[in-house]
Amino acid sequence: MRIGGIRLLTGIAALALVVGFSPPTQAKTHTARAPEVGARIAYIVDSSGTVHFGKRETRRVPVASLVKVMTAYVVLREGRLGDVVTITKADVRHAADNGATSAALRTGEKLTVSDLLYGLMLPSGADAANALARTYGPGRTAFITKMNATARKLGLADTLYTNADGLPAPRQGGHSTAIDQAKLAQIALEDPTFRAVVSTKTHKVAKSALHRAHTWTNTNKLLGSSDGVIGVKTGFTSKAGFCLLFAADRNGRRVIGVLLGDQDSRRFTTAGRLLDFADEQIAATEP
Repeated sequence: MRIGGIRLLTGIAALALVVGFSPPTQAKTHTARAPEVGARIAYIVDSSGTVHFGKRETRRVPVASLVKVMTAYVVLREGRLGDVVTITKADVRHAADNGATSAALRTGEKLTVSDLLYGLMLPSGADAANALARTYGPGRTAFITKMNATARKLGLADTLYTNADGLPAPRQGGHSTAIDQAKLAQIALEDPTFRAVVSTKTHKVAKSALHRAHTWTNTNKLLGSSDGVIGVKTGFTSKAGFCLLFAADRNGRRVIGVLLGDQDSRRFTTAGRLLDFADEQIAATEP
């Protein structure tokens, strides 16, 4: 995997190393103007290393359920898709007691890791996050240690995890930056299972002797509304605001974007406009 530095548009400071991107180039404005971005933090970069937009992209902030991207990434390396996890009362209560989004899991259900990854990423289930972290730590504390070790290994120097779901306790779920989140998405999307999960709009689990039926719908409204979108994750807490980590394949390049501290519906329309802007910039530089 190549490592290259990134240089942003004029007026934006030099950035940390980016894992997985080719040596960067400076985006040039052609016929298009960058869209208005109301999010507190924003960043968009493509797989050539060209940064198309940056706004406070080095600021360390809580990223809410974007944390679950790392949870899924670690699970995919620690477990097997066919492993069966038994849901405990603690898993269910973790989501309920914290007022968190859930995959509506029930105590005693036995589900595969494959299905739980959908429950984790589509409805953003804190119950699924707890079950996976508990299993593959083993224990939540050990799992968080693995998350932070993985962050260091991947060069996410400005990222700290304190839980597996991004909930406010403890310490707002840790912190990250838009740049680090883009790096992580670029790497995670190289995994075909991760890519398949986050690009799925609806996942159904048929009732069996081991579990009841589940239907999980992706909270990412950008899927299907903008060309080439392949995920990645939504998030919200009162401290982090509405967040969106998104990606699309455009003009032969993978474009990764991050919006932090935005409004709910606005994040999706802004993301679509940023993707179109990057697309036009890419097309204008092609021979």
